[in-house]
Amino acid sequence: MDEPGLIERIGRWIQQADPAGLPPILGISGSQGSGKSTLAHEVAERFGGAALSLDDVYLAKAERTDLAGRVHPLFATRGPPGTHDLGLLHRLLTRLSSAGPGDRTPLPRFDKLADDRAPEADWPVVQGRPSVIVLEGWCLGATAQAATVLVAPINALEAEQDADGLWRSAINEALARDYGPLHARLDALIFLKAPAFDVVLDWRCEQEAGLMKRGAVPPERRAALAVFVQHYERLTRHMVEGGVAADLIVDLDRDRRIVGLEGADFLAATGGVAPEPASRVIEP
Repeated sequence: MDEPGLIERIGRWIQQADPAGLPPILGISGSQGSGKSTLAHEVAERFGGAALSLDDVYLAKAERTDLAGRVHPLFATRGPPGTHDLGLLHRLLTRLSSAGPGDRTPLPRFDKLADDRAPEADWPVVQGRPSVIVLEGWCLGATAQAATVLVAPINALEAEQDADGLWRSAINEALARDYGPLHARLDALIFLKAPAFDVVLDWRCEQEAGLMKRGAVPPERRAALAVFVQHYERLTRHMVEGGVAADLIVDLDRDRRIVGLEGADFLAATGGVAPEPASRVIEP
C-alpha cells in the first residue's frame, strides 16, 4: 500500500510519545471497505505496534441471540453499537499497555463465516509491549444522535423491521453510554471519510470480491450485501455528515484516493508534507 505522506505523518505522531510511558493508542474509523484495516496493519507493521479490530470483539453468537430476544431481533446481526464486547476490549487495551518484555497477549479473533468468536487456541499472540496500539473500527468516534432524528426511518430495513424505532434507539443509547469511555482511551482518532454513503456498497462488494479472489461478487450476493449495509447506514451517514469526533479526517474519493485532510491540531503537530491530492491510499 503506497501512502507515504499519511503513514509518515502518523509515524511522526507516534514518535512524539514518551518512550518511558504507556504506548499511544491510535484509533482509525471509517465505513465498510474504506481501508481502515489495511491502514491499521500497515501502521502497526511499520512502527512495531499491535493492530486490533473492533470486529474481533463482537459479542459471541449466543450473546447476540440473547440480546435479540431481550431487546430487538435485529441485534442478532453483528456490527452496530451494542453488539461488541467492550469489556473484553478494555481489558485487552490495559493488558497490552502494561505488558512486560516477556509477556504474551492473545488477541481475540472473530470467525465471520461461523458468525462467532474463534477458539482462543486460534488467537494470535503479541510478545511484549507494542510501541503503538492501533485500534480500527467503523463506528469509533461516532457521536450519538438527537432523539428527534431517530423518529423517521432512514431505509427499508428500519421501516420494515424497526417501525417503532426501538432498535435504532437502543443503538443510540449504547453509543452514548458505552462507546464514549472507549473513545476517551484513544490518544488520537483518524477518520477515513467516504465521499457519500452510496459508495459503501461498492466498496463492500470490492472488499468481498478481493477475499474471494474474483473480479466481482455475484448479483445475488450483492443484493444480500445491500441489505446488510443498511444496518450501518444511519450511523455511517451521520459520521460522514460530521457526527464524528476525530483528530484527523482523511477525505477520500470513490477510488479511495486522498482529496483532503482536516484537523488543524493534528496536522500542525505532525508537520511535514501532506499526501499529494488524489494520491491513492487504500487498495480494495
